[in-house]
Amino acid sequence: MRCPFCRHPDSRVVDSREAEEGSAIRRRRSCLSCGRRFTTMEEASLRVLKRSGVAEPFSRAKVIAGVRKACQGRPVRDDDLALLAQRVEDAVRSAGSAEIPAEAIGRAILGPLRELDEVAYLRFASVYLAFESLSDFETAIAALRTETAGARRDDDPAERAGPGGAGDRGRRGGSNYLNIVESGTGRDHPAAGEYEVVEALGAPVDT
Repeated sequence: MRCPFCRHPDSRVVDSREAEEGSAIRRRRSCLSCGRRFTTMEEASLRVLKRSGVAEPFSRAKVIAGVRKACQGRPVRDDDLALLAQRVEDAVRSAGSAEIPAEAIGRAILGPLRELDEVAYLRFASVYLAFESLSDFETAIAALRTETAGARRDDDPAERAGPGGAGDRGRRGGSNYLNIVESGTGRDHPAAGEYEVVEALGAPVDT
């Protein structure tokens, strides 16, 4: 690692610690020439492949910027957005691939955003899933209501014990592949990957 002060090419590690909840390593280094110390961060590579064919490093900041636009005027805190971005990164990293399509990030955003704020979720989904008419919104809202009702039944001991109590849970789309995706709201496939959606929602194009 080149020293940022004197540009000497060699340094030695004097301390290493986990960072970012174990997803990165923070190393304290000492230059073998000038003796000054500096810190480096190491983490597993994760690149996003856009529809244009361009690959760029995954950016939590870009995820937050796009979701923040969808959350304008909603009771959502910065800490909530930071946690959402972390969940998105954890989800896409769990695939074990060093390069992922941008579309996968959009899908990873939808689930946590729905849990965070349903209005913000509908705003984001309307761009990501390319809603084309009022009926697309109606379908999405109906899916949310159905799932909310199912969640309430699952929380009711009497409903769980009653006929169909356990089986009803299978009808709730419990993953990030949401009910409205499965039911075909919008176009057959998302119109753009998450990074393109973020840009459409007003986030900076450049990371």
